[in-house]
This record gives sequence, structure tokens and C-alpha cells, in this order.
Amino acid sequence: MGALLLEGGAEFGGQMREPDLIALKLAGGPQSPVRIIPTAAAPDNNQARAGGNGVRWFTALGAQNVSWVPLIDKPSANDPQVAAELLQARLIYVLGGFTNYLGQTLKESAAWQAALQAAQAGAVIAGSSAGAMVLCQFYYDPGAGQVMDGLNLIPNALVLPHHNTFGKAWAPQLVERLPGVTLLGIDERTGMLSQDGAANWQVLGQGSVSLYRQGRREIYQKEKRFSL
Repeated sequence: MGALLLEGGAEFGGQMREPDLIALKLAGGPQSPVRIIPTAAAPDNNQARAGGNGVRWFTALGAQNVSWVPLIDKPSANDPQVAAELLQARLIYVLGGFTNYLGQTLKESAAWQAALQAAQAGAVIAGSSAGAMVLCQFYYDPGAGQVMDGLNLIPNALVLPHHNTFGKAWAPQLVERLPGVTLLGIDERTGMLSQDGAANWQVLGQGSVSLYRQGRREIYQKEKRFSL
């Protein structure tokens, strides 16, 4: 399994330079294929804008082979050409937006199976905000107020994105509803990186990561390491 990078939000505004540069390096460097998944922006027809922002951002970081894939709904999630693009990628970056739409579109799709195959071959999978949320075993759908099954790359976990702004407000109810699950509160402009299959993590960026587990909150600042 390749590296995993979860980010708390504020991607592509110049605020996530350190984590994204590390992800690009782990993916093999500037010439490695980078593919942006803008699915979460599709419900309000912003996938082209969001995908284009991602392409410009990674190009500014030095990536020479970066594009966004037209994965916007279930039919395109099962399109063989889309799956082939992800299979060949070395860095797959899942954008934020509409969390439940993203999770349901990717789940059990040909595109996601291709992404998993790429990860097994060493590709980096990264997600920001909703993109990070759906990578865990569970995610919270704030619109419906429900906990949903995610893509399960990080077992027994749920991400609280934008933790330093609004995400921390979700913590009390979710701690009560999911007493055995670790909540990962990730600040904006902050990432958490694992290079060993989601067991051991390091904090990157400007903020902190808060872990809610076993009835307490643990706070980890930049460059600190922790295990799940």
C-alpha cells in the first residue's frame, strides 16, 4: 500500500504546500502522473472549476503530468477510461465538497477499485475535507445528520475536517454515538501522513491534529507522530 494523506481543508490556496510537496515526492517526483478527483464538486456543477484549481496547484508545485478526471456520477465512476486513468496514477487526490455524494459515487465503483489497485502498487492516495472524510471506515454526513460507511482505508476512524473552525463542533455528539471509534480532528492548512498502511502517522502543515479516543482528546502539533 502506498502512502495516505488526509488534509483538513483549505486546499489549493497556497496553504498546503508542505504536505502536498511531500505527497508528490512520495509519488515519485514531478514526472509522476497526478490525477485529481473532483466528484464532490459535481452536485453544484463546479467539477471543472475545482478540478482546474487542483491542476494549477500541483503544476505550481512542479508536477508535469497532472489532470483532473471526469468522475462526476455513478456512470462515469464505472467508465473504463476513467478507471484506466486512475490505475496509472501515482498520486490520486480527492477534493472536498459534498461528502455523501462523493462517498456514494465512489463506493463499489470501477474507478475506486482502480484507485485501490494503484495504491497497492505504491500510489499515494490523498484527500482534503470531504475527500479525507470518505477514506475512513465511517464519515459524518452533516446534511442528513447521519454516520455513513466510508471507503475504509483507515479502519475504526472518522475524520472531523476544518477542526479549528467548525469541525470540532461535531465532536461531542459523535463521541457519544461512536464510543469505540477514533475521531480525527484535522485543522485547516494541516495534514496527517502515513507511509505504512494507516498505522503510524505524522502531522504536517500549520495546525494540529486532535484525536478523540478512549474518552479523552489528544493534540498533536506539526511533525509530531502518533499511532492508530
